Amino acid sequence: MKIRAARVNDAPTLARVHVDSWCAIYRGLVPDSSLQGFTYEWREECFRQSLVTKAKETYVVQVDEEVVGFLTLGAAQDPDLDVDRTGEIRGIYISPGYWRKGIGKGLVEEAERILRSRRYEDAVLWVLEGNQQARWFYEAMGFCLDGESKIIDWGTPLKAVRFRKALQPVEQIET
Repeated sequence: MKIRAARVNDAPTLARVHVDSWCAIYRGLVPDSSLQGFTYEWREECFRQSLVTKAKETYVVQVDEEVVGFLTLGAAQDPDLDVDRTGEIRGIYISPGYWRKGIGKGLVEEAERILRSRRYEDAVLWVLEGNQQARWFYEAMGFCLDGESKIIDWGTPLKAVRFRKALQPVEQIET
């Protein structure tokens, strides 16, 4: 498994991974009309624009040179958080054929490493309340609910819950 910064020419593969995993994860949680509107073409253009403008920090994970997942992260975006001390894992998506092979764990660990290197003290992420698999996964990775929630409208109002984890300072890791 190799993790590297995403490049513009990764946009088609990122779109495929995102749409395939998104539809597999959210079927039954979001309306079918939202899933139908989540197309390869639309996501490819979104990724291409994001990678050109560097709007999102994106990393890909490769297995045998094939991109099978990605991670997006950056400073926390929530107004109640201190952006100088809190980083955010904005998304981790893995092709369904590669689930439960340690790739998600590797991406979370890489996200934490990057955020720690930027001196963030905490990491946060959002999960749909009904996405029990993701909730169990992040809890197993040491994240805990912090009591915050928000409503996301994906064709119907859906509740998302925020998870938080204190990051071990770089100095403690290096010594």
